[in-house]
Amino acid sequence: MDTYNTIEKPSMAEFKDRGSRFIAYAYPVGDTVDVKSRLQQVKKEHPKAEHHCYAYRLGVDGLQFRAGDDGEPSGSAGRPILGQIDSKGLTNTAVIVVRYFGGTLLGVPGLINAYKTATALALQLVPIVSKPVEARYTLHFDYTQLNDVMQVVRQHQMRVIEQETQLFCRVVVGIPKNRLTEALYRLGELYTVEVKAQ
Repeated sequence: MDTYNTIEKPSMAEFKDRGSRFIAYAYPVGDTVDVKSRLQQVKKEHPKAEHHCYAYRLGVDGLQFRAGDDGEPSGSAGRPILGQIDSKGLTNTAVIVVRYFGGTLLGVPGLINAYKTATALALQLVPIVSKPVEARYTLHFDYTQLNDVMQVVRQHQMRVIEQETQLFCRVVVGIPKNRLTEALYRLGELYTVEVKAQ
């Protein structure tokens, strides 16, 4: 697997059923810390909502996931949200659906449909992007080599994650897996650059 699919930017959509409002927020996320801060942000924006249900899938292998019903009947909210993320083949994606109760009980099938539909609408509004699976490396080198190093970084479509440029520089890069051998060879040619896998 050289690439994975995620969403490009956050989006929001609303679905109404018998007076209840379901507001879905979709976010590109990198880790569980990201997910928690998004959830806190949505709870702050909607303190009067009855439920803040969510689901996410993380990691290039998609093995890290969670679905939360937040007081709705078990399996009626988080699972349908996760089902929509999965049906689009997404990872590093979280969806939070806020529910304002409208006075009429929807029953489990109604809830499943509402959470699923709100999530589907939010995910339809945002472009899906294919990103390269990356290997992280830390580069240590002398400031005089900054231009040479950055040239190799650009040529091999590496993503700069962190950068400290002083007399001695430290740069953390994400190297696309399908360009790894070639990129490491080129960095190795810059003989005083220290390359370490993270």
